[in-house]
Amino acid sequence: MAAVCVFCASSRTLDQRWLDLATETGAELARRGHTLVSGGGCVGMMGAVVDGARSAGGRTVGVIPQALVDLEVADLASDELLVTDSMADRKTLMIDRSDAFLALPGGLGTLDELFEVWTTATLVLHAKPMVLIDADGFYRPLLDWLHTITDQHFLKPAGLDLLTVVTTVPEALKALESHLP
Repeated sequence: MAAVCVFCASSRTLDQRWLDLATETGAELARRGHTLVSGGGCVGMMGAVVDGARSAGGRTVGVIPQALVDLEVADLASDELLVTDSMADRKTLMIDRSDAFLALPGGLGTLDELFEVWTTATLVLHAKPMVLIDADGFYRPLLDWLHTITDQHFLKPAGLDLLTVVTTVPEALKALESHLP
Protein backbone atom coordinates (compact mmCIF):
# COMPACT_ATOMS: atom_id res chain seq x y z
CA MET A 1 0.00 0.00 0.00
CA ALA A 2 0.98 3.67 -0.02
CA ALA A 3 2.76 6.03 2.34
CA VAL A 4 0.29 8.88 2.83
CA CYS A 5 1.49 12.15 4.32
CA VAL A 6 -1.12 14.01 6.36
CA PHE A 7 -0.74 17.75 6.95
CA CYS A 8 -2.77 19.11 9.88
CA ALA A 9 -2.77 21.38 12.91
CA SER A 10 -0.67 20.78 15.99
CA SER A 11 -2.48 23.31 18.17
CA ARG A 12 -3.43 22.14 21.66
CA THR A 13 -6.55 24.36 21.77
CA LEU A 14 -8.74 22.95 18.99
CA ASP A 15 -12.39 21.98 19.10
CA GLN A 16 -12.92 18.26 19.63
CA ARG A 17 -14.48 17.89 16.16
CA TRP A 18 -11.11 18.59 14.53
CA LEU A 19 -9.34 16.06 16.75
CA ASP A 20 -12.06 13.52 15.89
CA LEU A 21 -11.55 14.19 12.16
CA ALA A 22 -7.82 13.57 12.55
CA THR A 23 -8.38 10.37 14.55
CA GLU A 24 -10.81 9.12 11.90
CA THR A 25 -8.30 9.92 9.15
CA GLY A 26 -5.48 8.01 10.82
CA ALA A 27 -7.67 5.02 11.58
CA GLU A 28 -9.04 4.87 8.02
CA LEU A 29 -5.54 5.06 6.53
CA ALA A 30 -4.49 2.14 8.73
CA ARG A 31 -7.59 0.08 7.97
CA ARG A 32 -6.79 0.43 4.26
CA GLY A 33 -3.21 -0.70 4.83
CA HIS A 34 -1.48 2.64 4.24
CA THR A 35 1.49 3.94 6.20
CA LEU A 36 0.94 7.33 7.81
CA VAL A 37 3.67 9.92 7.31
CA SER A 38 3.23 12.86 9.66
CA GLY A 39 5.07 15.88 10.95
CA GLY A 40 6.28 13.77 13.85
CA GLY A 41 4.37 15.60 16.58
CA CYS A 42 2.26 14.18 19.38
CA VAL A 43 -0.06 17.14 20.02
CA GLY A 44 -3.22 18.55 18.46
CA MET A 45 -4.55 16.99 15.30
CA MET A 46 -1.08 15.67 14.52
CA GLY A 47 -1.15 13.62 17.71
CA ALA A 48 -4.72 12.51 17.03
CA VAL A 49 -3.98 11.30 13.50
CA VAL A 50 -1.08 9.12 14.66
CA ASP A 51 -3.12 7.81 17.60
CA GLY A 52 -5.92 6.95 15.18
CA ALA A 53 -3.54 5.11 12.87
CA ARG A 54 -1.97 3.14 15.70
CA SER A 55 -5.38 2.27 17.20
CA ALA A 56 -6.21 0.53 13.91
CA GLY A 57 -2.86 -1.26 13.69
CA GLY A 58 -1.22 1.18 11.26
CA ARG A 59 2.43 1.97 10.72
CA THR A 60 3.53 5.57 11.43
CA VAL A 61 6.52 7.54 10.22
CA GLY A 62 7.16 10.89 11.86
CA VAL A 63 9.41 13.58 10.42
CA ILE A 64 10.30 16.35 12.86
CA PRO A 65 12.98 19.00 13.19
CA GLN A 66 15.31 18.81 16.20
CA ALA A 67 13.95 22.13 17.51
CA LEU A 68 10.52 20.53 18.02
CA VAL A 69 12.05 17.42 19.58
CA ASP A 70 13.72 19.78 22.04
CA LEU A 71 10.28 21.22 22.91
CA GLU A 72 9.17 17.68 23.83
CA VAL A 73 6.40 17.46 21.26
CA ALA A 74 7.86 14.54 19.26
CA ASP A 75 5.79 11.41 18.70
CA LEU A 76 8.25 9.04 20.35
CA ALA A 77 5.86 6.12 19.72
CA SER A 78 6.36 6.38 15.93
CA ASP A 79 7.44 3.21 14.21
CA GLU A 80 10.05 5.40 12.58
CA LEU A 81 10.93 8.90 13.81
CA LEU A 82 13.18 10.90 11.47
CA VAL A 83 14.76 14.00 12.98
CA THR A 84 15.84 16.79 10.63
CA ASP A 85 17.94 19.91 11.09
CA SER A 86 15.24 22.33 9.88
CA MET A 87 11.63 22.79 8.87
CA ALA A 88 12.73 22.99 5.22
CA ASP A 89 14.53 19.65 5.52
CA ARG A 90 11.42 18.24 7.18
CA LYS A 91 9.22 19.17 4.21
CA THR A 92 11.69 17.76 1.72
CA LEU A 93 11.90 14.46 3.58
CA MET A 94 8.12 14.25 3.98
CA ILE A 95 7.70 14.74 0.24
CA ASP A 96 10.38 12.17 -0.56
CA ARG A 97 8.95 9.55 1.83
CA SER A 98 5.33 9.91 0.67
CA ASP A 99 3.31 8.55 -2.23
CA ALA A 100 0.35 10.86 -1.66
CA PHE A 101 -0.68 13.88 0.42
CA LEU A 102 -3.79 14.65 2.43
CA ALA A 103 -4.43 18.04 4.06
CA LEU A 104 -6.78 18.39 6.98
CA PRO A 105 -7.71 21.72 8.59
CA GLY A 106 -4.73 23.57 9.95
CA GLY A 107 -2.93 26.88 10.25
CA LEU A 108 0.18 28.39 8.71
CA GLY A 109 2.29 25.25 9.03
CA THR A 110 -0.34 23.13 7.31
CA LEU A 111 -0.72 25.69 4.53
CA ASP A 112 3.05 25.95 4.14
CA GLU A 113 3.34 22.17 3.71
CA LEU A 114 0.35 21.99 1.36
CA PHE A 115 1.60 24.84 -0.82
CA GLU A 116 5.12 23.38 -0.94
CA VAL A 117 3.87 20.03 -2.20
CA TRP A 118 1.37 21.68 -4.52
CA THR A 119 3.94 24.09 -5.97
CA THR A 120 6.39 21.27 -6.64
CA ALA A 121 3.60 19.36 -8.38
CA THR A 122 2.79 22.34 -10.64
CA LEU A 123 6.48 22.41 -11.58
CA VAL A 124 6.19 18.70 -12.45
CA LEU A 125 8.76 17.76 -9.82
CA HIS A 126 6.38 15.00 -8.71
CA ALA A 127 3.04 13.56 -9.79
CA LYS A 128 1.79 12.41 -6.40
CA PRO A 129 -1.91 12.85 -5.62
CA MET A 130 -2.94 15.67 -3.28
CA VAL A 131 -6.29 15.83 -1.53
CA LEU A 132 -7.71 18.56 0.69
CA ILE A 133 -10.51 17.76 3.12
CA ASP A 134 -12.71 20.84 3.31
CA ALA A 135 -14.64 19.67 6.37
CA ASP A 136 -17.43 22.03 7.42
CA GLY A 137 -16.28 24.54 4.77
CA PHE A 138 -13.03 25.19 6.65
CA TYR A 139 -11.11 25.94 3.46
CA ARG A 140 -13.96 27.61 1.52
CA PRO A 141 -12.52 31.18 1.74
CA LEU A 142 -9.11 29.92 0.59
CA LEU A 143 -10.66 27.94 -2.26
CA ASP A 144 -12.69 30.96 -3.33
CA TRP A 145 -9.49 33.04 -3.42
CA LEU A 146 -7.67 30.35 -5.41
CA HIS A 147 -10.48 30.38 -7.99
CA THR A 148 -10.21 34.18 -8.12
CA ILE A 149 -6.49 34.11 -8.82
CA THR A 150 -7.08 31.42 -11.44
CA ASP A 151 -9.68 33.64 -13.13
CA GLN A 152 -7.10 36.45 -13.08
CA HIS A 153 -4.45 34.16 -14.66
CA PHE A 154 -2.09 34.05 -11.66
CA LEU A 155 -2.69 30.31 -11.41
CA LYS A 156 -3.30 28.06 -14.39
CA PRO A 157 -6.48 26.00 -14.27
CA ALA A 158 -4.34 22.86 -14.67
CA GLY A 159 -2.49 23.83 -11.49
CA LEU A 160 -5.72 24.29 -9.60
CA ASP A 161 -6.93 20.93 -10.88
CA LEU A 162 -3.95 19.13 -9.31
CA LEU A 163 -5.60 19.49 -5.90
CA THR A 164 -8.65 17.33 -5.28
CA VAL A 165 -11.08 18.85 -2.79
CA VAL A 166 -13.51 16.66 -0.84
CA THR A 167 -15.48 17.01 2.38
CA THR A 168 -15.12 13.61 4.09
CA VAL A 169 -12.42 11.11 4.99
CA PRO A 170 -13.91 8.27 2.88
CA GLU A 171 -14.04 10.59 -0.16
CA ALA A 172 -10.44 11.61 0.48
CA LEU A 173 -9.15 8.05 0.61
CA LYS A 174 -11.14 7.08 -2.47
CA ALA A 175 -9.65 10.04 -4.37
CA LEU A 176 -6.10 9.28 -3.23
CA GLU A 177 -6.34 5.60 -4.01
CA SER A 178 -7.77 6.23 -7.45
CA HIS A 179 -4.62 8.17 -8.35
CA LEU A 180 -2.03 5.80 -6.90
CA PRO A 181 -0.11 3.49 -9.23
